[in-house]
Amino acid sequence: MAKTAVVTDSNSGISVAEGKTLGVAVVPMPVNINGEIFYEGDGLTQEYFYKLQAGGADIATSQPAPGDVAAVWDKVLKDHDALVYIPMTAGLSNSYGTACILAQEYDGRVEVADNRRISVTQRQSVMDALKLAEAGLDAKAIRARLEEQAYDACIYITVDNLKYLRKGGRVSGVEAIAGTMLNIKPVLEIAGEKLNAVGKVRGMKAAREDMLRRLRADVEGRLKPLKDAGNLAIKIACSQVSKELMDDWRAQVQAAFPDFPPVTGEPLTLSIATHTGPGALGCGAVRV
Repeated sequence: MAKTAVVTDSNSGISVAEGKTLGVAVVPMPVNINGEIFYEGDGLTQEYFYKLQAGGADIATSQPAPGDVAAVWDKVLKDHDALVYIPMTAGLSNSYGTACILAQEYDGRVEVADNRRISVTQRQSVMDALKLAEAGLDAKAIRARLEEQAYDACIYITVDNLKYLRKGGRVSGVEAIAGTMLNIKPVLEIAGEKLNAVGKVRGMKAAREDMLRRLRADVEGRLKPLKDAGNLAIKIACSQVSKELMDDWRAQVQAAFPDFPPVTGEPLTLSIATHTGPGALGCGAVRV
């Protein structure tokens, strides 16, 4: 029997299908669309989601049902001694707290890690956990390592249209209307447990430059020891943009950080895209 398994949720950007390839069990996040429950990456594609969102669908995200999480854990534990579960940051969802309560029923075989991440940085946590498990660390030690390194990351995001932030309660209606008229683009930061608005500029070009400026400040500031040790990677993310725009954004980010390995990226998870809508761009850095 294998010793320790790694389990995550689809907020990591890892689908159920990809998880099977990587050797990771994935709990798909539920998305409520017009009163009907869909599951991210398991019957709900990015294309279909954005089609419904563009059509004005009423969309909300929620945490997985405890029974759905337990079903994944139970299946994994048939072939493993223990597992480490890596849900999205506790600051943006109750998923972590619910999982901790549920884990009490597993007699120490389940460790729930809150390393305060989502999207591309959460994905890196999963990859790190896989390496640690392969190295022989047990679930408790892996959880401790992930939580110790929780803040060794940052993400900045800007949106193309403020109406989705307004719909999700992130900005007031007046701000959204005025912002749209003035072509104002907010710059958001996912920092540990919070999604914060850290700036606002006029136009997407200025927003991209602002994100890079903030990212550079992190890389040359609190994350500099990781950079100097060669343990830092630059990532990008987006929500329903053309391949040309994605490639252009990747090239711009790479040009801003020429000494780093090739910049990689993923689509934003649907839990974030519910609030950002299509056309969002993001960049960040994470310990590797």
